[in-house]
Amino acid sequence: MGEIGGGAPVPAGRTLRHFVGDAVWRDLLGQVYERRHPAGSMMLRQGEPGTHVLAVLSGVAKVLRRERNGDLTLLAFRGPGELLGEVAVLDDDVRSASVETISSCTVGVIGKAEFLRFVVDHDLFPVLVRYAFTRMRESDEARGGGDTLTRLVATLVGLADISGQTGGRPGEPLELALTRHELAQYLGISRNTISATLAELESCDVQAGRKRIVLGDLTTLRRMVAASGS
Repeated sequence: MGEIGGGAPVPAGRTLRHFVGDAVWRDLLGQVYERRHPAGSMMLRQGEPGTHVLAVLSGVAKVLRRERNGDLTLLAFRGPGELLGEVAVLDDDVRSASVETISSCTVGVIGKAEFLRFVVDHDLFPVLVRYAFTRMRESDEARGGGDTLTRLVATLVGLADISGQTGGRPGEPLELALTRHELAQYLGISRNTISATLAELESCDVQAGRKRIVLGDLTTLRRMVAASGS
């Protein structure tokens, strides 16, 4: 393996890499094989058995759950330093959510038996429990109150940063396979509010299509985040 996380920047926040430390994360990556996925790819599917775990090396993905009424709910975003699919492996059950890339991603794949052995050898069960609770808390905090424009810009810039892509240069916009509805779910606001707020960002060359968000001027968006103190 190369650098930890494939050389991609690790996002701010409490990722699994943060919890276990670089040495353990490096040991885990030493047992995986790499797989690459373009934006919009399904990496894990709800209802399938937990046969393997993915370690995110670069890029960013969204976690989606199909509800009983058929609706899709966006639960979270995941970037470098995170694990995907470990819950179904640990509780020997089917996957409770799907994971789809919103930018090009590289992941490390490790089989169920190898991952469970690694967890036992490194006494990681208590760490994984804390990690799971932290991820739940971060998802709840994303839906907290505050100025919608500020929260939306901070979310878009954060996704761009953890994706490992800069974008924003002439002819090189950053495309995220993300919908207005999913952003509304993530931030806990209405789709109409998201649409209106995205329209406010057209001057920053933010374009919202049916199944994608295009960020054309990340420099200005980052300045907005800095000015807001987010």
